[in-house]
Amino acid sequence: MQDDNKDKKYILAESFAIKIIGLERYLREECKERRMSDQIFRSATSIGANISEAKYAESTSDYIHKLSISQKETNETLYWLRLLFKTRYIDDVRFSELYSDCQELLRVITDVILKVKRNQNK
Repeated sequence: MQDDNKDKKYILAESFAIKIIGLERYLREECKERRMSDQIFRSATSIGANISEAKYAESTSDYIHKLSISQKETNETLYWLRLLFKTRYIDDVRFSELYSDCQELLRVITDVILKVKRNQNK
Protein backbone atom coordinates (compact mmCIF):
# COMPACT_ATOMS: atom_id res chain seq x y z
CA MET A 1 0.00 0.00 0.00
CA GLN A 2 1.38 3.38 -0.93
CA ASP A 3 -0.06 6.88 -1.02
CA ASP A 4 0.91 10.39 -2.08
CA ASN A 5 1.98 11.39 1.45
CA LYS A 6 4.25 8.37 2.06
CA ASP A 7 7.46 10.29 1.66
CA LYS A 8 6.26 13.22 3.75
CA LYS A 9 5.12 11.14 6.70
CA TYR A 10 8.23 8.97 6.66
CA ILE A 11 10.59 11.97 6.38
CA LEU A 12 8.75 13.75 9.21
CA ALA A 13 8.85 10.62 11.39
CA GLU A 14 12.55 10.02 10.79
CA SER A 15 13.48 13.65 11.42
CA PHE A 16 11.40 13.66 14.60
CA ALA A 17 12.96 10.39 15.81
CA ILE A 18 16.44 11.86 15.35
CA LYS A 19 15.46 14.85 17.50
CA ILE A 20 14.04 12.55 20.17
CA ILE A 21 17.21 10.47 20.18
CA GLY A 22 19.09 13.69 20.95
CA LEU A 23 16.58 14.53 23.67
CA GLU A 24 16.91 11.06 25.17
CA ARG A 25 20.71 11.40 25.25
CA TYR A 26 20.39 14.83 26.94
CA LEU A 27 17.92 13.51 29.52
CA ARG A 28 20.12 10.53 30.41
CA GLU A 29 23.49 12.28 30.41
CA GLU A 30 22.66 15.78 31.66
CA CYS A 31 19.55 15.25 33.76
CA LYS A 32 20.22 11.66 34.88
CA GLU A 33 16.59 10.91 34.01
CA ARG A 34 15.99 7.34 32.84
CA ARG A 35 12.33 6.35 33.07
CA MET A 36 10.62 9.03 30.99
CA SER A 37 13.55 9.23 28.56
CA ASP A 38 13.17 5.53 27.85
CA GLN A 39 9.41 5.84 27.40
CA ILE A 40 9.58 8.77 24.98
CA PHE A 41 12.41 7.10 23.07
CA ARG A 42 10.29 3.96 22.56
CA SER A 43 7.10 5.72 21.53
CA ALA A 44 8.76 8.28 19.24
CA THR A 45 10.95 5.79 17.38
CA SER A 46 8.02 3.41 17.01
CA ILE A 47 6.17 6.00 14.90
CA GLY A 48 8.54 5.71 11.95
CA ALA A 49 9.01 1.97 12.41
CA ASN A 50 5.29 1.39 11.95
CA ILE A 51 5.14 3.75 8.98
CA SER A 52 7.94 1.68 7.45
CA GLU A 53 6.02 -1.53 8.12
CA ALA A 54 2.93 -0.05 6.47
CA LYS A 55 4.83 0.24 3.20
CA TYR A 56 4.63 -3.54 2.81
CA ALA A 57 1.18 -4.04 4.27
CA GLU A 58 -0.63 -7.17 3.14
CA SER A 59 -3.93 -5.37 2.64
CA THR A 60 -5.59 -1.99 2.98
CA SER A 61 -6.80 -3.00 6.45
CA ASP A 62 -3.26 -3.95 7.46
CA TYR A 63 -1.98 -0.60 6.09
CA ILE A 64 -4.56 1.30 8.13
CA HIS A 65 -3.71 -0.80 11.18
CA LYS A 66 0.03 -0.04 10.96
CA LEU A 67 -0.64 3.67 10.53
CA SER A 68 -3.11 3.57 13.42
CA ILE A 69 -0.35 2.19 15.63
CA SER A 70 1.84 5.11 14.51
CA GLN A 71 -1.02 7.46 15.33
CA LYS A 72 -1.29 6.03 18.86
CA GLU A 73 2.46 6.17 19.39
CA THR A 74 2.47 9.80 18.26
CA ASN A 75 -0.25 10.63 20.76
CA GLU A 76 1.69 8.84 23.50
CA THR A 77 4.79 10.84 22.58
CA LEU A 78 2.80 14.06 22.99
CA TYR A 79 1.92 12.90 26.49
CA TRP A 80 5.57 12.28 27.41
CA LEU A 81 6.59 15.66 25.99
CA ARG A 82 3.95 17.40 28.13
CA LEU A 83 5.08 15.48 31.20
CA LEU A 84 8.76 16.27 30.60
CA PHE A 85 7.88 19.93 30.20
CA LYS A 86 5.65 20.10 33.27
CA THR A 87 8.35 18.44 35.38
CA ARG A 88 10.90 20.91 34.03
CA TYR A 89 13.16 18.41 32.32
CA ILE A 90 12.81 20.36 29.06
CA ASP A 91 12.56 24.10 28.56
CA ASP A 92 9.96 26.14 26.66
CA VAL A 93 11.96 26.31 23.44
CA ARG A 94 12.72 22.59 23.17
CA PHE A 95 9.19 21.68 24.21
CA SER A 96 7.57 24.03 21.67
CA GLU A 97 9.69 22.73 18.79
CA LEU A 98 9.22 19.05 19.58
CA TYR A 99 5.55 19.38 20.44
CA SER A 100 4.84 21.26 17.21
CA ASP A 101 6.75 18.67 15.15
CA CYS A 102 4.87 15.84 16.85
CA GLN A 103 1.48 17.51 16.28
CA GLU A 104 2.31 17.95 12.58
CA LEU A 105 3.28 14.30 12.35
CA LEU A 106 0.01 13.31 14.02
CA ARG A 107 -1.94 15.50 11.58
CA VAL A 108 -0.24 13.95 8.53
CA ILE A 109 -0.75 10.38 9.77
CA THR A 110 -4.40 11.05 10.63
CA ASP A 111 -5.02 12.64 7.22
CA VAL A 112 -3.57 9.62 5.43
CA ILE A 113 -5.66 7.19 7.49
CA LEU A 114 -8.85 9.15 6.80
CA LYS A 115 -8.06 9.39 3.08
CA VAL A 116 -7.43 5.66 2.78
CA LYS A 117 -10.61 4.86 4.72
CA ARG A 118 -12.65 7.15 2.47
CA ASN A 119 -11.21 5.50 -0.63
CA GLN A 120 -11.82 2.07 0.85
CA ASN A 121 -15.52 2.86 1.38
CA LYS A 122 -16.09 3.97 -2.22
